Amino acid sequence: MQTSLWPKNGLYVLPLKDKVRQAEGLEVGQVVVARGCPEREEEAMNLPEMYNYLVRARRALWGVLEAVPDEALSRPLLGGERFHCIKDLVFHIASVEDFWLHEDIRQMEPVLLRTPSLRHTEGGPEYAGFALETLLDYWRSVEASTLAYLATLTDAELERAISPHDDPERRYTVDGLLWHVMVHEMRHTAQIGVLLRIQGLKPPALDLLWYLPS
Repeated sequence: MQTSLWPKNGLYVLPLKDKVRQAEGLEVGQVVVARGCPEREEEAMNLPEMYNYLVRARRALWGVLEAVPDEALSRPLLGGERFHCIKDLVFHIASVEDFWLHEDIRQMEPVLLRTPSLRHTEGGPEYAGFALETLLDYWRSVEASTLAYLATLTDAELERAISPHDDPERRYTVDGLLWHVMVHEMRHTAQIGVLLRIQGLKPPALDLLWYLPS
């Protein structure tokens, strides 16, 4: 039987509707002994677990990207100022994680500035001419740095408030920014999936469902 406990005068009242009482064969005023077993609350997915999902989903995405023709990755299918092709999005996902994690959260040199082949790029629609492996190598380096950082996370670090280097009036917790980075990636990898499909190419299955423990 499932019911609730109501706190009252330092004790707890166990309410029973007439229908429930009658089904249990209890009379009004009858003294009974009740044993409680609180329901187990599902634990929320934490940051390292969510990032682990992204790491595994990336492997599926990268495998697909490495198998498709380069023209499909470089084709200008988007008309925006910053992104024209899948390669632009690949760089963008990695660089957003890189700069939030290093420049703002950890206040250290971003991985991009230690990547000679890409360090002088501007982040705009200019990556169609780069080899996919150059972009993925950069992403792998960012990932390695993020994994090392996540292994050191404490509650105090997650609660720490910081201001972005280019918007000092705003304040965010580290926890909020890390979730932002991960959700940002999921939105853009979904965009990559659409760009593959409209070219007649099958995107990988990236839904969280496929990466949950069985």
